Amino acid sequence: MSRPPQASKHADGRRRCWWAAGGDADYVRYHDLEWGRAVHDDRRLFEMLTLEGAQAGLSWLTILRKREGYRRAFAGFDAARVARFGARQLVRLLRDPGIVRNRLKIESTVGNARAFLAVQREFGSFDRYLWQFVQRRPQIRRPATRRQVPARSELSDRVASDLKRRGFRFVGTTIIYAFLQAVGVVNDHGRDCFRAPAAPPASKRRARDLVGHLPDSRSACAPTVRRGGRRQSAHR
Repeated sequence: MSRPPQASKHADGRRRCWWAAGGDADYVRYHDLEWGRAVHDDRRLFEMLTLEGAQAGLSWLTILRKREGYRRAFAGFDAARVARFGARQLVRLLRDPGIVRNRLKIESTVGNARAFLAVQREFGSFDRYLWQFVQRRPQIRRPATRRQVPARSELSDRVASDLKRRGFRFVGTTIIYAFLQAVGVVNDHGRDCFRAPAAPPASKRRARDLVGHLPDSRSACAPTVRRGGRRQSAHR
């Protein structure tokens, strides 16, 4: 039996990863302009870490459509300001229809902002901390089918474990794999997708495979494994 393709052709003639094949404008825009592109700005990294955690149990499209609400609610993802949120801000956020009004997720965002600042103090920036896991070179995978994209990897296991040790919450390995995809630490654009990067030289592919993903029976793709609009697995 043939495997499902990784990329689907759209009306504009471009092939895109299968998860953007539905043609939803927000999905297509996110796929074309953001997903898989290397992010080195700390504020953007904090934003994506927050949004990926907020998505747990929900569809990524729901979060994309609430993104502006999150930016307003969480001070433009200024971690220093969010870290100072207290009881009054919590009450306000729990009443804000522009975000997912889940107490644990809201509280984790504030706690994560404080942990984020601690990482910045230790490493100089969250960017420096995050990209050290891949020696500042993205993992380029170019999967041929959606089934070749895991829900987690050895890399996401390591990053998630270290983040938890540092006090972050909503950072299970599945969430972190989606985060790594989103900010370009891992590039999972299908090889037929017009956004797919060039294949790395064979020597680099061999080195990458030494630290590659763990086999996983779950299919996944960006923003990691979604069936029926939701991530397939529990995150924590």
